Amino acid sequence: MSPTASPRRRVLVTGAASGLGAALTAAFRARGDEVLATDLAGEGGVESGARAPSSTTVRLDITSDDDWAAALALVEERWGGLDILVNNAGVAGGGRIDVAGLDEWEWIVEINLLGVVRGCRTFVPMLKRQRSGTIVNVASLAGLVHPAGMASYNAVKAGVVALTETLGHELSPYGVTASVVCPSYFRTNLMDSLRGADEALGSVVTQLVERSPLTADDIAVAVLAGIDAGDEIILPDPAARAAYDLKLRDRAAYDVQMRHQAARLEELGGPVS
Repeated sequence: MSPTASPRRRVLVTGAASGLGAALTAAFRARGDEVLATDLAGEGGVESGARAPSSTTVRLDITSDDDWAAALALVEERWGGLDILVNNAGVAGGGRIDVAGLDEWEWIVEINLLGVVRGCRTFVPMLKRQRSGTIVNVASLAGLVHPAGMASYNAVKAGVVALTETLGHELSPYGVTASVVCPSYFRTNLMDSLRGADEALGSVVTQLVERSPLTADDIAVAVLAGIDAGDEIILPDPAARAAYDLKLRDRAAYDVQMRHQAARLEELGGPVS
């Protein structure tokens, strides 16, 4: 390794089979990092990946305590430690408060919030022991800016933002850092996981994703730059930075914009009986 080369890092990425997870995995590997790519759609159980080549995506259900325990065992066997944990896996959801059912809320909380909590709880003891490491939790601009019709998604992503900030404080004495990623809309297959009774909201969000000029690869490049810079909040695209800046700088203008979007959603979805 040349004196100017960056050290090779050991990285675990969840939701790595497609979308941003796949883009992050590719970006880390292009940099020379070793990546354990995991996904619900992986090739068999995590245990079976112990001798698998580094290019294999092994199965990890982020809602399963057993799968997380197996992932920890695999990391210990393969590397003896971990430098970066990327909690990326998640699903799309939302809906107006009187349209989305409690079953939808329970589904998205279990995956998008508690899945991240499980990942952090699994690997924090290792990171504390080694007194180093970085936790990267992928949230969304929805964790900072809260559009109408997306209460459940906004709530879980805001929870991930709060969790990450808390971990940054808790783990600082151990030399462990935490970053949260908050992108706006970009082209990805996340909408394949969308479920919910509010069809108007689903139609609006799908159009925003499909019309975005940004790809998952674009976001991944910005995320790695944010990690290298030690950013606690990574806003990887101009739209995300502009929206969050508006909320901080001019709350009245932000509220007007959000309520205009809420009125438009009602027009599209019609009155709720």
